[in-house]
Amino acid sequence: MSHSVSASASHSLDDIVSLTRSVRSTTSEKIVEIQKITGSLRMLALNALIEAARAGDQGRGFSVVAAEVREISGAVGLIAERLSVELAERIEALETMTLSMTRQAAGQRLVDLALNAVEIMDRNLYERTCDVRWWATDAAMVEALADPTPERAAHACRRLGVILGAYTVYLDLWLCDTEGRVIAGGRPDRFPVVGQSVRQEPWFTRAMQLASGDDFTVADIAVCGPLGGAQVATYATAVRENAAMHGRPLGVLGIHFDWEPQARTICQGVRLSEDEARRSRVMLVDSRRRIIASSDGEGVLTATLPFETGGRSQGFVTTPDGMTTAFHLTPGYETYQGLGWYGVIQQKA
Repeated sequence: MSHSVSASASHSLDDIVSLTRSVRSTTSEKIVEIQKITGSLRMLALNALIEAARAGDQGRGFSVVAAEVREISGAVGLIAERLSVELAERIEALETMTLSMTRQAAGQRLVDLALNAVEIMDRNLYERTCDVRWWATDAAMVEALADPTPERAAHACRRLGVILGAYTVYLDLWLCDTEGRVIAGGRPDRFPVVGQSVRQEPWFTRAMQLASGDDFTVADIAVCGPLGGAQVATYATAVRENAAMHGRPLGVLGIHFDWEPQARTICQGVRLSEDEARRSRVMLVDSRRRIIASSDGEGVLTATLPFETGGRSQGFVTTPDGMTTAFHLTPGYETYQGLGWYGVIQQKA
């Protein structure tokens, strides 16, 4: 996991930059004052020399003093000039170094926040993989497919409804036979899907081909027409004979995670200050760089986000106009390896 850099650390570096600029300004002002004083001394020395010359032999001693004053003022002026150049160079170097540290700290913080966003979603989806494999072994599901009757299908519907009552992150749960026909749903009044076919759905096809009850499949985030056009993440696995790990597939259980509100909450919940939030866009991007969630709701499922990773799993890039794009590849969670998604944060200067 990447090293965490707090917002306060970034703010402290900003303070150093401000202090450095203040020192530059103060130094320039004081050197100008010194140069003004030495200029006045030189002028006084010149006037004294003129008056000493007019006084002849009586002013000869005074002319020696005036010459020394002029020499000293010239030396002080030269020192002030060199000091101005050397301090300006060193202050500029310090300012450049501090600005670089500030940008690095701010960029790394955004990387950490991008990781946090994709990690929260991964943990959420890990639970979905557990749910689908568990519920596929429910006796009501197995019996409705092993010996299909209207009564067993109705019982499976009621059982799915009970599950949905406790798990509010799902839109619906579908039990399908080997032909891809939905024989039971958890919300038949809201979503009348019983009798419809999902045979052409990739999640159904892949679920029927899984090797064991410990396996699952997941579809890309998509809009689901039968569920009112909602955005869903569908997880599926085979329901097997006798609920055995390697039993013969009797059908498929598909569970439809209510994607949009959950993903939006995660993106909008990233810990940014009010100022940062106004300048930032938090996104989840799939393996094809398609935007699947965004804090501003723009381009979800319709736009891609091209960004260069340079072969890295995490990092950030800043364009000449000051736009920083921070990213972090999903690390997965527990046995869930993730789907190659990225957490991404774009922030204007």
